[in-house]
Amino acid sequence: MNPREKLEVVCAKAWSPVVEEPLGEWVLRWADGFTGRANSARAVGDPGIPVPSALDAVCEFAHAHGIPAAVQVLEGSELEREVATAGWREQVEHAAGYRVSVLTGPLPSGPFPDADVLDEPTPEWWELTEGTAAPSSAQRHVVTAGKVGYGVVAADRVTAGAVRGAIVDGWLHVARLAVAPSFRRRGLATTVLHALAAWGRAHGADQWVLQVAVGNAGALALYGALGCSEHHRYRYWGPGPGTCEDRQS
Repeated sequence: MNPREKLEVVCAKAWSPVVEEPLGEWVLRWADGFTGRANSARAVGDPGIPVPSALDAVCEFAHAHGIPAAVQVLEGSELEREVATAGWREQVEHAAGYRVSVLTGPLPSGPFPDADVLDEPTPEWWELTEGTAAPSSAQRHVVTAGKVGYGVVAADRVTAGAVRGAIVDGWLHVARLAVAPSFRRRGLATTVLHALAAWGRAHGADQWVLQVAVGNAGALALYGALGCSEHHRYRYWGPGPGTCEDRQS
């Protein structure tokens, strides 16, 4: 695998679906609809069969598990061109943004005492990041699998900011950063990220990696100020007209 593909594997390990099935080097994933990353095929590497046949397998898996068929493909890759040739289209309706920038950078040094990193997510962490204090079993599986830390920062005696970090192969994968609306523009996102970076260093990581929608200018600016730069991009693709109907009906 090339460096872009290898980093995609790292990111996938940090965000584990409930069900995953290998298709050559591709992975078919399901997590009851919770996030695109956990409910699409990671189309990285060689599926071991012709790409049109692999896309048929993606359709069959998605239909069997009750989710829309989708593939996550490196932007500008030869594989993406093959997916387009097979009649699939860019999944522009993807709620969180169908084009994603993968950012990397060195972890800043600490310590940063104004935030904590917990071993377990609290109800307040869930409420802030996922909008519920009672997550589904699929949400809980995806968010808690692996070596994970849950960053929290308090303001006015409430949890005002939160983030998730996962250690994979020497990387700190960052996700689910959230700051309560009434506490924004106070630097709390930077504070909780610094705490997470210190936690990551303590657990053997020296770089972090983040997946951010290309249209999320605020997040891109925040991570850029922390020394991150774009490593590559990926896109979500879904079946176009004339494909997948017999499996999605």
